[in-house]
Amino acid sequence: MIETGAAGPLAGLPLREALARTRRRLAEAGHGEADLDARLLFLAAVGLDGAGLILSGSEPLNAAAAHRLDAMLEKRLGGMPVGRILGRRAFGEHDFALSPDTLEPRPDTEALVDLAEALLRDRPRPLRFADIGTGTGAIAVSLLARLPEAVCLATDLSPGALETARQNARTAGVEARFLPACLDYCEGMAPGLDAIVTNPPYIRSQEVERLSREVRDHDPRLALDGGTDGLDAYRAIAAGAARVVKPDGFVAAEIGIGQERDLDAIMSDAGFERIAERRDLGGVLRALAFRRHDGLRLAPNRA
Repeated sequence: MIETGAAGPLAGLPLREALARTRRRLAEAGHGEADLDARLLFLAAVGLDGAGLILSGSEPLNAAAAHRLDAMLEKRLGGMPVGRILGRRAFGEHDFALSPDTLEPRPDTEALVDLAEALLRDRPRPLRFADIGTGTGAIAVSLLARLPEAVCLATDLSPGALETARQNARTAGVEARFLPACLDYCEGMAPGLDAIVTNPPYIRSQEVERLSREVRDHDPRLALDGGTDGLDAYRAIAAGAARVVKPDGFVAAEIGIGQERDLDAIMSDAGFERIAERRDLGGVLRALAFRRHDGLRLAPNRA
């Protein structure tokens, strides 16, 4: 087990002191988010929420909880992300269960959800959209929860990911409107979608091995590797979008840093033009939306 300091094991220490030592241990190991990681792991180990920790901060850490915490710390210090250790990750208004087949949803993708929601809200009801490469279902479930008249066709190549996404849809109370399907991009889809929303793999193949170990060793490569130039998935989606999306519908996609011009060109070749964009909390252009050319040039919405 991990050494927890000269004072001996954490068991028996007041909870607030045990948390402080957990935080210190992670910080000394060079973890940039030691405060958040320590808090999440500690609360899970002791079975409390934040308010419970405040009320019980002077109580001693029992042996069973100390053992669970040591096991979690050992994994975190070995490079496993907190979400993988806990088996879940918060995204938007929900917690999402993870599995080895799913990408861990990240805050950057909330920009895509916000952009898609803003565009879908203005459309006639009922709404029907597809989430291509659904993974945990984070995008689909978040949108379904915000748009009670919407139905989503959620696709993925991994049956394991689809089962995880189905469980997350059930937990969020949107399972009846969440339609999982094992499809390759737009193949097998029927026409008539209001939108395609997607966070496809967009990392260049040669860059995957240079990602942080938290991503490289724990997220499925299928959800990361976008081919030699990182654009393979966008090309495949663009090729099918004109067939399955309504003439006034749209495609909204997450992008990597600096990929906006490449995606503009790919979508333009497929008959679409950019109509809206959204930046993430770090100010990075993260999500773009495209509508089919209709002869009218629209200035992008940069909200």
